[in-house]
Amino acid sequence: MDVDLTDACWRKSSHSGGGGACIEVADGFAGVMPVRDSKDPSGPTLLFPSAAWQAFVTAVRTGEFDAR
Repeated sequence: MDVDLTDACWRKSSHSGGGGACIEVADGFAGVMPVRDSKDPSGPTLLFPSAAWQAFVTAVRTGEFDAR
């Protein structure tokens, strides 16, 4: 899939705490969520289907990946 990210407005999670291990996402792209490594903004970008990204965010928020 080819998506023009030239004018993307990238943001970090409010939970990143200023640490170096962050990702950034860019809202506003129909059907996909662009994700990149904040330490390498000119590096590769991953494009996740919007529904898959939302399922991931929901799982994180509900603690599905918490250590047991």
